[in-house]
Amino acid sequence: MNNSEDAKLVTLATNTLTRSGSAQAAALRDTTGRTYVAIKVVSPSLNLDAFEAVLTVALASGITGIESVVATGAKPSNVKAIKDFAPTATVFYIDSKGEEHSL
Repeated sequence: MNNSEDAKLVTLATNTLTRSGSAQAAALRDTTGRTYVAIKVVSPSLNLDAFEAVLTVALASGITGIESVVATGAKPSNVKAIKDFAPTATVFYIDSKGEEHSL
């Protein structure tokens, strides 16, 4: 983790994962310091991993940049969704052992 703000993202993602019972959760901090959370979305006609879902929520709120994004639970499959929008964003994953992995 780069800083204490990233640790807050881990807490948000972990709490969202626990509360939702989902297989995956993500938390995102934009360049103004606002945070967003989302879970993996699965329905008959829509399937978004947590990175895609949290990016969608953040974009709907009008973000112009991303500082950092973290996922917990199952590893997200679409890191490209975040990196295409914000190539310099810190993107990482916390596995079930609590170990951090840069993505």
